[in-house]
Amino acid sequence: MTPPLKWAGGKRWQLPILQPLWAPHRQRRLVEPFCGGLAVPLGLRPARALLNDINPHLVNFYQWLQRGLRIDVPLENDHDLYYAHRTRFNALLEAGGADTAEAASLFYFLNRTGYNGLCRFNRRNQFNVPFGRYRTIPYQADLGTYRDVVQGWTFRCGDFDTLPIAPDDFIYADPPYDVEFRQYAALGFSWDDQVRAAEFLARHPGPVVLANQATPRILALYGDLGYRLRVLDAPRRISCDGNRTPAREVLATRHL
Repeated sequence: MTPPLKWAGGKRWQLPILQPLWAPHRQRRLVEPFCGGLAVPLGLRPARALLNDINPHLVNFYQWLQRGLRIDVPLENDHDLYYAHRTRFNALLEAGGADTAEAASLFYFLNRTGYNGLCRFNRRNQFNVPFGRYRTIPYQADLGTYRDVVQGWTFRCGDFDTLPIAPDDFIYADPPYDVEFRQYAALGFSWDDQVRAAEFLARHPGPVVLANQATPRILALYGDLGYRLRVLDAPRRISCDGNRTPAREVLATRHL
């Protein structure tokens, strides 16, 4: 099933690798501490899942998706409409309406229409991604087809290390990559956070799959913690200079 949102660093390309790892464990609950665009759970289709993200607007959208969200704001690939919707979305956030169906609908529109599917906020917590450059956009006003798929899943917003993880959970973790751009949420993701995430997941007694950019310090960190490492060529979809050279990524596993 195609994810409803565009998301930087989406992991649909990993599904052929993840499916045979997941298949023997499909009776387990899937836990994803950094659920992002939802490509992995929509591809693996677990009956039970605990899906977390630090971005409250993303989580609000998914919680409304569980209710059969139908978009009732205008959906057009139009410059003026985009900035009008962006202004309305930021006004909702300021007025305390971030958890509403309207906010979820506007978030969907901004995500599909904004530049490169980015999700970026300034220091005043205002969404500030500019208008995109798409010729056509396949909007979906009725997102009810996702409702049955996501009904058994729990969406949660918070820091990854507060997740109520059970010992037999299957964890797939895709933290913000160890690259210069890490501002997926207002607080960003530092090197200390990378270490904290790797150590947190290394303590889990159940199966773990951890993906990241294959930088030297990431490879050293994961190797020192006892992960088995597999380096892969990943497609590069978002690049400011048009570079589409495959990026080197690592898939680190434990208890598999």
